[in-house]
Amino acid sequence: MAALFTGRPDCSEKNESVTWAFQNQRTTIVVRQLTGAIARRIVAWAKIGDELKKGERFGMIRFGSRTEIYLPLNAELLVKVGNHVSAGSTIVAQLSDQ
Repeated sequence: MAALFTGRPDCSEKNESVTWAFQNQRTTIVVRQLTGAIARRIVAWAKIGDELKKGERFGMIRFGSRTEIYLPLNAELLVKVGNHVSAGSTIVAQLSDQ
């Protein structure tokens, strides 16, 4: 899987995080939410086994920090470094039909 992330690399070793795995018939996508030095609060709305619809929010980081998305290597990225993305509305990548 390929990773799309921003921020300091050592953040994932020092701060609280929540890791989500989303599965469907085609693939598994992993999303990791990491708190910042000040926020340190992740709110999770979804629970194991919940079925989420396209664009549905599953959790948030209070006061923001960093989110990592791990995609299959054959996913076509639709965003670039520096782009602004909005939760639940920005399409980050398109999965291959293979």
